[in-house]
Amino acid sequence: MPKKLSSVTEAMTAVMQIIETSKESLKKILVRGEFDEFPDDKHMHCKARLVEMLNKCSDQLRECNVSDPKSNFLLEEIAILEEAKGIHLPNFVPRNAFLIVLQGKVKGISSIPIGFVEQVWSYIEDVVLSVLMRNTENYYHVQFSARRAGHNLIEKMKERSINWMTEIVEMEKLTDYTCNPEYLSEWNRLMTEQETFIQKVLRGAEININVEGIGMVDVGGLRKYSHVLLSQAFDLKMRMTAYWNVVLRRLIDIMGLHLQLSVSNLVNKDMEMEIMNELLGPNHGGGIERMLEEPPSMAVKRQKLIKSIKKLKESKEVVCKIMDDRFTYADYLV
Repeated sequence: MPKKLSSVTEAMTAVMQIIETSKESLKKILVRGEFDEFPDDKHMHCKARLVEMLNKCSDQLRECNVSDPKSNFLLEEIAILEEAKGIHLPNFVPRNAFLIVLQGKVKGISSIPIGFVEQVWSYIEDVVLSVLMRNTENYYHVQFSARRAGHNLIEKMKERSINWMTEIVEMEKLTDYTCNPEYLSEWNRLMTEQETFIQKVLRGAEININVEGIGMVDVGGLRKYSHVLLSQAFDLKMRMTAYWNVVLRRLIDIMGLHLQLSVSNLVNKDMEMEIMNELLGPNHGGGIERMLEEPPSMAVKRQKLIKSIKKLKESKEVVCKIMDDRFTYADYLV
């Protein structure tokens, strides 16, 4: 049973000890990946669980329909090129056509990063509250404030992450840019079969053609289009295929880096301030003073313990008196 707090100083000391203990536990399980405090509870092996979530998000991004280059091969590109045509040289792919395709693909995967953010913060909230509840179980008023502070903090950080992720997605829609040299090398590799592919389509000898880096594609609906349009569509498809790999890797890397920074800020900066504001702030003042008031259940236990101790002392005195009387009687007989 915890010591009964008798002053504000003692209460403040207890709160600081709770916060420091909680911070150290969360540093171990969220930041450093240690799980000696919860060796048998895999739910609390946080680094491993967060990596699993990030890997699952990566798989979802790569496996969704908009990331499949075989789907409706060249048909979407042809439809967009026909609407983006203008008075210019025919062997150039209009940039606005590329941006239209890019924006459609980014929009198609935009819900996945947001879902990842929500899942991650829901998990982190569960972990943080578990640690806080364990460390405040002897102080009802602090436990109540810590739960509310933890929930409010996670909601703020989740909203911040969602807003940040939404901005990242909008940036990907707006600009097609990368300094990664793999983009050009991959595009050049994919373009090596352009003329061979077009000739196979126009000859009409095959319905399905294996395209390097793409796989087996259905070309039955492409024969009615001109060589120039097929050439432009093939170029656009390969540019997007090469660039889309860059976009997905960039999103995954950024989500991982943002997650690490957010968790570090949560543990090292934000949590302590949020709990103290909850206990001492103008809207929730008196939290420290309320620690001096024991909850009824604890007060009953303490009274029972005091009575038990009193009975033990009385019993001890009775036993001692009996023993003294025996020794006195023995001395008298001698």
